[in-house]
Amino acid sequence: MTDEIPWWEQDYADLTVALREQGERRTCVVTLDLPQQRNAMSEAMTASWARLADLLRGDTRLACVVVTGAGSAFCAGGNLSWLVAEPDATVADLRARMLTFYQQWLSVPALEVPVIAAVNGHAVGAGLALALACDVRYVASTAKLSVPFTSLGLHPGMATTWSLPRVVGEAVAADLLLTGRVVTGDEAVGLGLASASAAADDVLDLALAAADRVAAAAPVATRLTLAALRQGGHASSGVALQWEALAQATTMATRDLREGIEAATERRPARFTGR
Repeated sequence: MTDEIPWWEQDYADLTVALREQGERRTCVVTLDLPQQRNAMSEAMTASWARLADLLRGDTRLACVVVTGAGSAFCAGGNLSWLVAEPDATVADLRARMLTFYQQWLSVPALEVPVIAAVNGHAVGAGLALALACDVRYVASTAKLSVPFTSLGLHPGMATTWSLPRVVGEAVAADLLLTGRVVTGDEAVGLGLASASAAADDVLDLALAAADRVAAAAPVATRLTLAALRQGGHASSGVALQWEALAQATTMATRDLREGIEAATERRPARFTGR
C-alpha cells in the first residue's frame, strides 16, 4: 500500500522530503531532520534514506535531488556510540555492517540524476563524505567541514579516500584526511571542495536555483553528461573521445536537440521532453 503513495507524500523517519515541480520535470528536496543531534545518521534516518532512493529510482520525471540539513548543521556523520556498540564483534561482522551502511547512504548519489548538496552548516566525517558523494556542493561560508577519522582512531569510510582526492586533489586530500583539520565554507571554495559559499540562510536557495537550471536542461543530455563526469573524466582523452562521439551522436538523434536549437534561435526557453 505504501508503494502506491507518491514518494513526496510518504513519511520518512528523521527526514523531511518535499517536491519541487518545474513543468514536466521535478526536484526532490531532502532535509536531514534530526537537528537536536546535528542530523547525525541515525538508524531510522539511514533506513528512510535507502527507502527514498528506491522510490526515486522509479520516478521517470525526476530531474534533480537537493540535500540539506535542518537547523544549524548539515550532518554530524555517523553516531559515535554506534561505532563502539559491539566491542566483541568480529572484523568480518563489522565489515559487513559498514558495507551495508555505506551502500545505503551512497544510494541517493548513485541515482541517474544530478544530486546537489546544500551544506547549510557543519559537515563532519560521514556527513562530509555524503556531501562529497554529491555532484555539486554549495556551502555556508561559516560552516565547519572536517574528516577527523584518524583522530578518533578510525580509518576513513564511505569512499572518502576516493572521493576527497577526486574532488580536491591528492595533496589537499592528504592534508585533510591525515590532520583532520577543520576548514570553513569560504576556505572550502578555495580548495575546490564546493562551487560557491553564501550566508547559511541563502545556501538552500543557491542549490535550488541550480536544481531549476538542471530541470530546465535536456534530460538525455544531462544523464549522459552526468555519467561521463562520474567516471572521473575517463581514463584518458582517447576514452573520453570515444564516449563523447557515442553520447553526442545519441543526443543528436533526439527531438530535444531540435527543440533546443529552435528555442535558442527564437530566443525563448526550451521545452524539453526527454525524447
